[in-house]
Amino acid sequence: MSRRIRRKLTRRGQEKVDYLEVDESLTLDERGIVDWTKLPNDTVIQLFSCLNYRDRASMSSTCRTWNNLGVSPCLWQGLDLRPHKCDSAAAVSLSPRCRNLQKLRFRGAESADAIIHLQAKSLNEISGDYCRKITDATLSVIAARHESLESLQLGPDFCERISSDAIKAIAICCPQLRRLRLSGIREVDGDAINALARNCKGLMDIGLIDCLNIDEVALGNVLSLQFLSVAGTTNMKWTLALQNWCKLPNLTGLDVSRTDIIPNAALRLFSSSPCLKILCALYCPALEQDANFVSNNNRRGKLLLSFFTDIFKEAASLFADTTNKERNVFVEWRNLKTKGRKMDAVMNWLEWILSHSLLRIAESNPQGLDNFWLSQGAYLLLCLMRSTQEEVQERAATGLATFVVIDDENASIHGGRAEAVMRDGGIGLLLNLARSWREGLQTEAAKAIANLSVNANVAKAVAEEGGISVLAILAKSMNRLAAEEAAGGLWNLSVGEEHKAAIAEAGGVKALVDLIFKWSISGGEGVLERAAGALANLAADDKCSMEVAAVGGVHALVKLAQECKAEGVQEQAARALANLAAHGDSNSNNAAVGQEAGALEALVQLIRSPHDGVRQEAAGALWNLSFDDRNREAIAAAGGVEALVTLAQSCSNASPGLQERAAGALWGLSVSEANSIAIGREGGVAPLIALARSDVEDVHETAAGALWNLAFNPGNAFRIVEEGGVPALVHLCSSSISKMARFMAALALAYMFDGRMDGVAVVGTSSESNSKSVNLDGARRMALKNIEAFILAFSDPQAFSAAAASSVPAALTQVTESARIHEAGHLRCSGAEIGRFVTMLRNSSSILKACAAFALLQFTIPGGRHAQHHVRLLQNTGASRILRAAAAAATAPIEAKIFARIVLRNLEHHQIESST
Repeated sequence: MSRRIRRKLTRRGQEKVDYLEVDESLTLDERGIVDWTKLPNDTVIQLFSCLNYRDRASMSSTCRTWNNLGVSPCLWQGLDLRPHKCDSAAAVSLSPRCRNLQKLRFRGAESADAIIHLQAKSLNEISGDYCRKITDATLSVIAARHESLESLQLGPDFCERISSDAIKAIAICCPQLRRLRLSGIREVDGDAINALARNCKGLMDIGLIDCLNIDEVALGNVLSLQFLSVAGTTNMKWTLALQNWCKLPNLTGLDVSRTDIIPNAALRLFSSSPCLKILCALYCPALEQDANFVSNNNRRGKLLLSFFTDIFKEAASLFADTTNKERNVFVEWRNLKTKGRKMDAVMNWLEWILSHSLLRIAESNPQGLDNFWLSQGAYLLLCLMRSTQEEVQERAATGLATFVVIDDENASIHGGRAEAVMRDGGIGLLLNLARSWREGLQTEAAKAIANLSVNANVAKAVAEEGGISVLAILAKSMNRLAAEEAAGGLWNLSVGEEHKAAIAEAGGVKALVDLIFKWSISGGEGVLERAAGALANLAADDKCSMEVAAVGGVHALVKLAQECKAEGVQEQAARALANLAAHGDSNSNNAAVGQEAGALEALVQLIRSPHDGVRQEAAGALWNLSFDDRNREAIAAAGGVEALVTLAQSCSNASPGLQERAAGALWGLSVSEANSIAIGREGGVAPLIALARSDVEDVHETAAGALWNLAFNPGNAFRIVEEGGVPALVHLCSSSISKMARFMAALALAYMFDGRMDGVAVVGTSSESNSKSVNLDGARRMALKNIEAFILAFSDPQAFSAAAASSVPAALTQVTESARIHEAGHLRCSGAEIGRFVTMLRNSSSILKACAAFALLQFTIPGGRHAQHHVRLLQNTGASRILRAAAAAATAPIEAKIFARIVLRNLEHHQIESST
């Protein structure tokens, strides 16, 4: 292959532009395949320049030639260590590539300690964040090893362990320093600032941001200073500041955002600072609350950037004849064919301080700024995201992700702000940034997309613009932070039912499952929680739940439940397993979860968690899993009965969600009579009665279901009477707004007083001699009275009279519709339970006869989920004869007769359906 590439340099204004000229086209061999290892060196280097560091390393391992090209100095002008763990050993391994390194970005104290091992002596720009633990000693050593340093930035988080001593060391060691920006220093004294003034003659940009104390007088000695930011700094002595700063001969831009500057001080700056062009005063309450200052336009030709001025118009005034559209001032400045160095310096500083202040203001989320965010702030952040400065882009994206959030705990965002971003074209811009090879920018863009997608309209726009595919690809990133935010985006998007299939089609399900296997249990909690949360949402969909299981999701989630100790991860893993197990009738995931080694034991263990959210989701998972017969017994064998009874006993003051799931899991387990007896023996009756007294419909409904199952056993029935359960069930039967709760309470009372408990009541259930005193006769009368009232509530006298006088099917249909409880069609009874209702048709109590017929009507109505199952059970017990006798009995109440006739008709209907 003889392709030849010649490098050229041309001039565009003042700037040199490096580009490639291709003389000959790329040719293929006889098989139509390109031998990439024979590409010209310049081409390979150009390809390398478009890759992140990990991909460069992978490409370099292809062959010896590419390995040599991979260390070319032009590929190592800048290094971003933030997405990577960089200790001393890693820095040593990188050092051969860093001889000509110019720019370095790092994160955290460990990376800061490792910087000196890079041996990048020509380094002239260092930027670090997460600097809380960086000490004076570390910073002094960095300064001493990098004498050519021109720019040092640490922030925006506070540098709590850095003092004036480190600043003095920087001043002495780095005489070429031109920019120094530090955040959160406790005190910057006069000695440190004077050292900067003496030794750093070219120092033009100082940012002492969010500091507690600074020496205002000493700052007046830095005569080379052009740009100064004291944003967020407290304890400012404005009189001293004005006396000294107004004398600075080159001061062009001053940032006093988030300070207590007063109107008189601002006015004096306008009148007494000869070179000052820009005063940035975002969120300065003393200025904003002074009506006279707000209305005063006499600023001596100086720009004021504040919440009550038009920031775009103010910035546009810098370009009197070259800017046509004020809101596009930043874009038009970047596109200017002829640029001046001074104006570029002003605009670059302006972009930096705006991105920083807007992020800080968004983080604090002060009240009363809606108008600013909607009219200027959102669009300003979008403009800054187009900056050529990487840090400005990232902070603007982070600000965008932050300013829409109004409640972190409840994941609540401001709909108006989110939709303002969408209207201004922010979604497409964010997606483009998320496709960037720069990992820091990918991360912040993905975070913004994730937060904005909480809004349903924005989520729809993200999906329509291809955002799901972008996030699915980004979730596969080797950069944990980028993958974490991408998983968060898929988590929020998967809330919408309309997006779940698209996520699966884009490969999002497999990407999320792979994330769980990729990242360690220790240190990767953020990405694991988001991946599990997204899978939990997706698992709620039948088809997606099958996809989750098919790609190993069950094993991955069980692994999290077993091994991870982080509360959020445990909660989402349990929720995902609960949703996977919720499709028992349509797929095999319920059984698959139960059969996964250690799954049930892990969920039982999570029931004992100190965190309510974890316990709630684990109980919900066990509830869903208990619908499978094998799972039900396995849960009990794993200690589930004891754990759930303990949970029910301890959750009297817990959230309704936890109470519902605790009662629901006991309801599911109690389908088995052995488990029902165990629940009673372990003390489960009393807490279920307490939950049945809840005013929350979902809670007392599930508790009623559990008590209904428990009451089937005579010993448990007596325990319910002993523990005061009859009044609680009577109250439900008569007063609940839930028809299901009333129905199941009535059935529980019918079980308790159909005569089977009488033998147990004679000896009592307590092993102790002093069993509780119980008035069974009074309880029985109360129960029967309320059962009767319940049944009559579903009885229309006119319809009953018509049905009794006619054999026309329409008459029975009318009674059925008025008596039907639709939710009861989801209940599944065992053969023993159906047999008990059939036996109850012969009971001497006319009320219990009517109750039994009413129950059998509900269970056999055509179209009910388990109607055919119940019909088969009735046919196996020979119930037709007993039903006909009940329907014809002269002494039976009319309700029992009509309900029995309807049940017979239901049997005939199912028989005809079966034969056809």
